[in-house]
Amino acid sequence: MEREIQEKYVSLKRILTSMKSALLSLSGGVDSTLLLAAGKEALGENLIAVTIDSPLQPEAAEAAASVARKFGVEHILFQVNELELPAFLENPPDRCYLCKRERLRHLLKIAQARGLAAVIDGTNKDDAGDYRPGIRAATEMGVRSPLLEGNLSKNDIRNITKALGQSQQEKDPSTCYATRIPYGMAITSERLDAIRAGEKILEEMGFNLVRVRLVNEKTVRIEVEPGLIPKLVAEDTRLRVLEEMRSLGFLYITLDIAGYRQGSLNEFL
Repeated sequence: MEREIQEKYVSLKRILTSMKSALLSLSGGVDSTLLLAAGKEALGENLIAVTIDSPLQPEAAEAAASVARKFGVEHILFQVNELELPAFLENPPDRCYLCKRERLRHLLKIAQARGLAAVIDGTNKDDAGDYRPGIRAATEMGVRSPLLEGNLSKNDIRNITKALGQSQQEKDPSTCYATRIPYGMAITSERLDAIRAGEKILEEMGFNLVRVRLVNEKTVRIEVEPGLIPKLVAEDTRLRVLEEMRSLGFLYITLDIAGYRQGSLNEFL
């Protein structure tokens, strides 16, 4: 491990050790998995992991359970249905704030019942540069973000992960499907299911980083990695995508030539 990377990892473990005990909000992605590895070393049995089992991110449960088993950390699945929150379903610009508060409310209760000193999440330095109202909720509720405290960027996290021999984890589980629905358009289970099905189709066709974002009721905007745009518009692929998306109820299927980027629906904010 290069010296700079090693120092950052040691610093991260120092932050965790100072907590004495912690509950980790585990998604199973690269960020929270690194926290799991560091937390296991720093806190041992005084670390537990909890994953929110939610219709907004159904793949997270399986991914998180797998990495928790790998590191031998106690893992709890806790069901939360944000679709029962009327204010969230209205899809305001602070929807992530509403969602995060609901999730953290349960995590803090579990931590208190288990006598754990802190609740931690995988927010990193790069996240602070995007529109993330969920970070405000975490700050208000006293949740700590060791990766952010340690000034670790996404690139730092991937370098440390690789140095630890965990480079086989190539991609995070899919992020919250509500982020594909433009603010002000109601969030429904039917829309979430259609988006999820559309992205699964594209992933099975070899597009790893992909988003199917709603524009309106009948129009979607597809984002793939820029280098794979020629593959998507090749005639056979284009026709298949058109057929598959229309089978999901979409009439107009558009391609964003800027390519995949995180949080693109936040750009107008």
